[in-house]
Amino acid sequence: MTTFLTPQQRADRTSAVVAAAVAAGRGLGLTVGEPTVLHDVFSVVVHLAPAPVVARIPTVLPQPVDLAALARRQQDELDVTRWLADQGVPVLAPSPLVPHEPLQRDGFSMTFWAYVEEARGKEPDYVANAASVADLHAALRGYQGRLEFLSAAEPDFIADSLAQLEAHPELIGADELDRARREWSILEPFVRSRDAFESRFPGVELQPIHGDSPPANIFSAVDGDRYADFELVTLGPVEWDLAGLGSEHVAAYDLGARRNGTRVLDPELLGFVNAVGMLRVVATLSLVPQLPELSEYLKPAVDHWRTTVEVSRPSYRT
Repeated sequence: MTTFLTPQQRADRTSAVVAAAVAAGRGLGLTVGEPTVLHDVFSVVVHLAPAPVVARIPTVLPQPVDLAALARRQQDELDVTRWLADQGVPVLAPSPLVPHEPLQRDGFSMTFWAYVEEARGKEPDYVANAASVADLHAALRGYQGRLEFLSAAEPDFIADSLAQLEAHPELIGADELDRARREWSILEPFVRSRDAFESRFPGVELQPIHGDSPPANIFSAVDGDRYADFELVTLGPVEWDLAGLGSEHVAAYDLGARRNGTRVLDPELLGFVNAVGMLRVVATLSLVPQLPELSEYLKPAVDHWRTTVEVSRPSYRT
């Protein structure tokens, strides 16, 4: 039987995170009087008021937590967003008041960002956002920093989670788990190996990409929209950033790409990233004990996966 985090345990975790962020902020010389939790799902996001600084601390993570690996990923995010901000690209940028590096305290790894006031109540336009992702990709083409190939796919997380889920039939049935494993055996080589990927999809240029559905990660600030949450920034095909979205989003992106003189999305490659993305959703069921409400959030995507044709060689269309 899976043990789910209770509401009290969740509240205690958030309190511990806020305390660690406040202590870290004060240790960096910030004036912190009334911290405010802005967001608490996969990460706790805390405004260290009155300082114009926001701390973001990931809390729902694969177990056991590898703080060193998490810090490397956080450093990539800080480096990319600082570079984008220097190019004049509208992003949520690292705070200039503290060093641009992750800080670990009390078992948590955190990053610090400039506070930006949110335009509350504004409804996101995901189709327009998808078109603007082509602009982000055009900007990212110039980034020369080190990024790993398709790290956003998190292949170790998928493999480990599919193994762990065998002990949790209340989260996924045995037949469905067997299907997920079969699909992963087909997809995994092209996720783990750049050479295998480039052999399977010759001529597809790889470049820095956001890594985590940027159309859904645009922050509506009072002074305009900003790209946000580059936690999974990676080197990969631009299709990865449109995975799981509808035909209208794909069409909007293609219009933006044509405007920028960059390539439109490849249908077969979209099929591949969609298939990998759906397995990431299935794998994410392993995190439900840490975030019980995640079960209902994931249900529509898992139900959709159940209705798709099982991935098989040589096509990845779903």
